[in-house]
Amino acid sequence: MYVLLFKKSNKGVGKSNKLNILMENKMKKLIALFAVSAVASTSAVAGIALSGASSVSYDDNGTSASATTYDADITVTGTAGGTTFTYSMDVDRASPATTAASMATTIGPVTVSADMFDEVSKDTTASGGQVFESVDTGVTVSLDAPIGDATIGLDNSGNVSISGTWSGVTVSHTVQDGGDKTTGSAAIAGMDIAITNDAGSSTWSLGTTVSGVALTLSSSQNVTAAFGVAGNTMTVSHNSKIATAAAKTGTAAGTGTNGYGKTAVTSVKAFSTVAISRDLTSGAALSATYSSKDDSLTLKASVAF
Repeated sequence: MYVLLFKKSNKGVGKSNKLNILMENKMKKLIALFAVSAVASTSAVAGIALSGASSVSYDDNGTSASATTYDADITVTGTAGGTTFTYSMDVDRASPATTAASMATTIGPVTVSADMFDEVSKDTTASGGQVFESVDTGVTVSLDAPIGDATIGLDNSGNVSISGTWSGVTVSHTVQDGGDKTTGSAAIAGMDIAITNDAGSSTWSLGTTVSGVALTLSSSQNVTAAFGVAGNTMTVSHNSKIATAAAKTGTAAGTGTNGYGKTAVTSVKAFSTVAISRDLTSGAALSATYSSKDDSLTLKASVAF
C-alpha cells in the first residue's frame, strides 16, 4: 500500500515539477523583461530635470479695486553628454504658453547655443522699451580662447562679443548695430561694483554689507536695504522719481543710432516699499509688501521646486 502511494505521489511530483519549471522559466523571462524596462526607463529619465514655481497674490491696490493674480511656471531640462536643452512654459492659463526654448552644446573649446523662442520685445507700457518688434531667435558660437580665459562669441546677426575675468574683474564687450555695449563688475574691499555702458549711456550699482545689513545703491538713486537671515527677511527700498522722456525713433530692422527705437517714458513719483518674507516648514513662502506708490498691500504665497 505504501509503495503504491509512493509511486502515485511520484507521478504527481513529476507533473508538478514540470509545471513548476515552466512557471519558473516564465517568471524569469517576466522578471528579465521588467528589469530591461526599468533600466530603459531609468536611463531615459536620468538626463531630465523638472523644476518650477507657482504663486498666488492678493493686492488690495490701495483705493482701487483689489485683485487676485496667479502664476505657475514649469521648466524641463534635458541633458545628454555635453548637450543641454531647456524648455519653459507658463501654465497658469487655459492654453499654456512657451516662455523659453534653448539648446547648447560644447565641442572642444567651442560652445554653440541656439535660442529657439521669439519672445515679445515690443514695449506697450510707455517705459522706454522697444518701439518695433525684433526677432529674438538666433545662434551664438563662442570660443574659449587661451588668452586669459577670454571667451569670444559671434551670433547670426553679426554681433561680436568678448568676455572674461582678469585679476578679479569681469568684463564683457559687444560690438553690435545701434551702439556697442560694455559691462564690468568686480568685488573690491568688500564692495560689489557693476558698471554698464550701453551705446554711450552709463549706469552703475554699488553693493556692500554693514552690520549684517545688505545695502545697494544705483546710479538711478535707488537704494535697497535687506535685513535678517535666509528664510526670514525684511527688505526696504526707495525708488527715485522717473522723469518723462521723449520717444526715440528707430527702424523695423533695428539699424541706425536708435536701433528698434524707444517708447516715451511716463513720469513716476518717488516711492518706497517694505517687503517681509518668511519661509514655512511646509516648503512654501509667505510675503507681505507695502508700497507707498499707491498705498497698497500685497500678500503672496509661493513655492518653488
